[in-house]
Amino acid sequence: MKPVRNVLFIMCDQLRFDYLGCAGHPTIRTPVIDALAKRGLRFTNAYVQSPVCGASRMSFYTGRYTSSHGATWNGVPLRVGEWTMGDYLRPMGVETVLVGKTHMRADKEGMERLGIDPDSIIGVRVSECGFDPFDRDDGLHGVGPDGRYEPRRPLYEEYLNEKGYPGEYPWQDYANGVELPGGEVGNGFAMRHAPLPARVREEDSETPYMTRRAMQFIDEAGAKAWCLHLSFIKPHWPYIAPAPYHAMYSKADIVPAIRSEGERQNPHPLFRAFMENRIGASFRTDAVREAVIPAYMGLISQVDTELGKLFAFLEAKGIAQETMIVFTSDHGDYLGDHWLGEKDLFHEPSVKVPLIIVDPRQEADKTRGSVCDALVETIDLAPTFIDAFGGDPGKQSHRLEGRSLIPLLHGNSAEEWRRYAISEYDYAHDGAAAQLGVEPREAQLFMITDGRFKYIHAPGFRPMLYDMLEDPHEYRDLGDDPDHAQTRARLHDALAEWALRQSQRVTKSEEAIKFPKGSSERRGILIGVYDESEVPAELWERPKSSG
Repeated sequence: MKPVRNVLFIMCDQLRFDYLGCAGHPTIRTPVIDALAKRGLRFTNAYVQSPVCGASRMSFYTGRYTSSHGATWNGVPLRVGEWTMGDYLRPMGVETVLVGKTHMRADKEGMERLGIDPDSIIGVRVSECGFDPFDRDDGLHGVGPDGRYEPRRPLYEEYLNEKGYPGEYPWQDYANGVELPGGEVGNGFAMRHAPLPARVREEDSETPYMTRRAMQFIDEAGAKAWCLHLSFIKPHWPYIAPAPYHAMYSKADIVPAIRSEGERQNPHPLFRAFMENRIGASFRTDAVREAVIPAYMGLISQVDTELGKLFAFLEAKGIAQETMIVFTSDHGDYLGDHWLGEKDLFHEPSVKVPLIIVDPRQEADKTRGSVCDALVETIDLAPTFIDAFGGDPGKQSHRLEGRSLIPLLHGNSAEEWRRYAISEYDYAHDGAAAQLGVEPREAQLFMITDGRFKYIHAPGFRPMLYDMLEDPHEYRDLGDDPDHAQTRARLHDALAEWALRQSQRVTKSEEAIKFPKGSSERRGILIGVYDESEVPAELWERPKSSG
């Protein structure tokens, strides 16, 4: 099978799986993404390995669960030595390049210990998830009384200055700021400002800027093979959209919140803690939902428009038919569902993501325009890319914990496809741990789903359980229901089996263990022998002299 030439790996930030036209949203307009789904295969059960930016992305990039790579939350460095997409693809002749966000934190202590110069090629790649950063921008350029959140000033702010937006902080003052009736600048983090347009011209806002930068890289790459990670910052907060997208949707376009009063009656202690934090308290109000959701939808439609330009660009360059396109998100957004905001827990709006893959090769024709309900984990993308470029991800199974999606893309029934999907969450960094008196080492949550039941193991507390067939909105927690004890035990046992997997022997492959290239016996190590006659006589000989 002929390998693909390029991979365009597109990721939105905080895009829910159900906020696309092709996923059934009744009012959002995403014609380009919907058309992409008709050209490829849309996966309806794709789960992230942690519902928070940094940990989720590190799993995408390494092909490993969060408890394997160790970067379990935002700001936790990915340790030196973890293999990422670039480490697998670059030796295959594939440039592995970033435009946009990774939320990566470099292991500076590890780099210093090993003497790695952060400005060297190796140092940059170790610091950037294995990508060559064409334009890294995490979209977190707020400024407060203690200074910038991100000390490094992004290229995007230099661009804004060049375009006539003055000041040291144009990301906050223009791209994510609004003009209030009195003429003063409103900060986009105040969600009451979400209905107002950003102070930046639409063409100078973040999404078009990143799209143009992606096109610039593709132009400069010429005939080289590449994997380009175009990682959009939106529709992640601040929920501020430029005109005309700020006014594209209204209150009438908002779907009702998925929540019930029963969820607030004696909830699980962790669920209660998240419902009662500042974010949950905000998003349970109609005022916040009515301000934020139209802007959130407008930002999604802006991404859709820019993808239309990008796909037309690929066609004009004559490379669309040799480029695999992947569209996904790093996690979802509660938007008031289940009385919550943001992400972090394991309800479907948070832990499930959109995933559309267009494989341009003829072998994928049989699945074009269809959907696949197999349980998919986002760690599957790294081995999928290796496979698509003609490599064998099976040879990396001692490191890669995902599996290639190529068999599913080509309409083949993959042997022994997974029975469960796993996600993890480290809430040690969240206020919930302190509120509940949980020590950081114990503040771990584990989710396992078999497609129908979703079981959540919460050390120190009772488990949670949802029946997504009988209760598709996950209103009723069956974690202490005696009628479901058997189901809880079954899923707990499956989770325990997963926890006992071999995930840290990453320096020697399965193949090397099964088929060693040299035998120690032929190098003079003869253990358990009493009499020389017990082994072939030649093993007692020494090497023949070359002289």
